[in-house]
Parts: sequence; structure tokens; C-alpha cells
Amino acid sequence: MKGKFRIISLLTFSLLCFFSLISQAQDDKFSKAMQKNLKALDSAKTTAEYIAVSNSFERIGDAEKTSWLPYYYAALALITPAWEDKTINADANSVKVKALIEKASKIEDNVEIYALRNMIATQQMLIEPSIRWANYGVEASTALKKGLAMDPENPRLNYLKGSSIFYTPTQFGGGKDKAKPVLQKAVELYSKEQPKPLYPAWGKEIAASLLAQCN
Repeated sequence: MKGKFRIISLLTFSLLCFFSLISQAQDDKFSKAMQKNLKALDSAKTTAEYIAVSNSFERIGDAEKTSWLPYYYAALALITPAWEDKTINADANSVKVKALIEKASKIEDNVEIYALRNMIATQQMLIEPSIRWANYGVEASTALKKGLAMDPENPRLNYLKGSSIFYTPTQFGGGKDKAKPVLQKAVELYSKEQPKPLYPAWGKEIAASLLAQCN
């Protein structure tokens, strides 16, 4: 009997080692694919390049199924060029972005995803602010408030809050003077941040640039 138990124990141990190696190989494959696409996202310059890297991230997410990060970056890659490329239809783009956000949030609804919710609603609002504020402006503000309630020390949310105040006319409660302390906090939080591998770390340079304009 002891011999049988020894054999069973060895088989169990061997199977555990086997599945551990498979899991490690899958993790390595995912990490390498993500790192490759993050480099592509950092170097992207044209809308076509951003769309291509978004599609690539989405494919990683569909294959992985357990990580919110690929869908997060797929959404971010579509949001990024829409700030500058006026040929992008913000409403049509938002449909795809929000679908990616939903995929990410079903896996893990976290503070970083609220930053995306804020940005895509802001882009839709900016099409015609005076008319769209009641819907998309409130949506953007709500996302920001919910995110900050979850983590008031998140640098990206503080940057987005400061940016919103910065670009809001003074007669509506915005302006550089009011944005300065918020942006100062964001920059300080960025300097302290130690994100996990593959986790969001964007926004530091633009936050510092806006803060410099407040001086």
C-alpha cells in the first residue's frame, strides 16, 4: 500500500509541475505580447497605427479572457488619437471604445477604467459642449467622481480633473489658477507612483506641461 501511495504522490506531483509549467509558459506569452503592443502604442503616431494596435490588444484580450489590461489598452489606443484627429467621428469611435471598456470592466471594474469612461464621455461632450453637457458632461464628471472615490490618490484621475478645470473658462469656475493645485497634486502622485508590470503609467508628461502653463 505504501508503494501505491508513493506512486500516486509522485504522479500528483508530476502533474502539478506539468500544469505549473504550462501556466508559466502562458503567462510569459501574454507578458511578451503585451510588452510588444505597449511599445507599439508608445510609438504610434497616426490614427491608422493606433487602430492597428487597438485591434492587436483586443485579440490578446479575446485569447486571454481573464485580464482587463488588453481591453483597457485597446480602448486607450482609440481614445488617444481622437483628441487631435478631427476626422475621427467621436460618436462612432465611442461605440467601439465603450464596448471595449465593458469587456474590461466585466473582468475587473477598477479605478483605471473610470479614467477611460471620463475621457470618452468628454470627447463626445466636446463635439458641442453647450448642447451636450447635460448628457456627456455629466457622464464624464460622474465617472471622475466615482473613480476618485475609489482611489483619491490615482495620478491619472487627478490629472484628468486638473485638465478639465484648466480648459474650463474662468466664468464657469475653471481656469489656470484653480487647476494649478490639482495638477500639482497629480504631478506629485506621478513621482511617487510605482505601477505593477504592464499596468497604466501614462499622463505624467502632459500633467507636468499643463502645470508649467499655470505658472
